[in-house]
Amino acid sequence: MESDRLFYMRRVTAERLAAARAITVEARERRMVLVHSYLAKLQALSTDLTAA
Repeated sequence: MESDRLFYMRRVTAERLAAARAITVEARERRMVLVHSYLAKLQALSTDLTAA
């Protein structure tokens, strides 16, 4: 089973690629919302690790 960090890194990469391929502006924006969400979760994981 992969770690949360690896999962979110993989999702960020996949969503960025999908955003780059998006045909409409709306689709690109939806993908970028997901990218920012996954990046926030990664940041929270990093914060949790440094606080521990």
